[in-house]
Amino acid sequence: MSWLHDMLVGFDLETTGTEPAESRIVTAALVEVKEGEPVRCREWLADPGVAIPAEATAVHGITTRRAVAEGRPAGDVVAEVAAALVAYWRAGIPVVVYNAPFDLSLLAAELRRHDLPSLERQLGGAPVGPVVDPLVVDRALDRYRKGSRSLENACAVYGVRLDDAHEAGADALAAVRVALALGARYPREAGEVEPALLHERQVAWHAQWASGLEEWLRTKKDPAAVVDRSWPAR
Repeated sequence: MSWLHDMLVGFDLETTGTEPAESRIVTAALVEVKEGEPVRCREWLADPGVAIPAEATAVHGITTRRAVAEGRPAGDVVAEVAAALVAYWRAGIPVVVYNAPFDLSLLAAELRRHDLPSLERQLGGAPVGPVVDPLVVDRALDRYRKGSRSLENACAVYGVRLDDAHEAGADALAAVRVALALGARYPREAGEVEPALLHERQVAWHAQWASGLEEWLRTKKDPAAVVDRSWPAR
């Protein structure tokens, strides 16, 4: 059976910034999806413990005042999100994360910040996964398409409706639907591939993309440029 017909879980974070090592979680969502339709959604609003910059609020709409008034302690949110992800992976359920190195690296940094065990430790030393990252799959299988590879643009390309971009639950659901569309379009390369093997393919695909980008940057802009090849987390 293809993973396209099994349970998938979309995961997304909205945060205080764009640097995973420094930014904090503001909202998080985990959406269970079957055959493209949501069957359960869990969402969290955290008080990140720092001011939310205006530019971040402009993206996701959450102000510092609201986060402080309505959000739960960040450590509690981080612990619950991590525990939920670990439970899915222990059950063999793939987690779909658009641009996984951002969200999973940021979650890892938050776990360290709150002195909580890493995802790998919670998995008993096993690696994180299986993860499906539609951005990595799209880059690998439609290499020469021009334009942005944002989630919004991927939704447009693959015919996925995204009503409320940068709301964690909406983005998580849209990421799953993009993954399903990719799997249907590229069955031999992705859709009919067992999730653990697809995970390993994405490790290689991301490394290949990063190597090419690094070469281009060194040639065109910065001779010392380095692009991280790690996936699904830095």
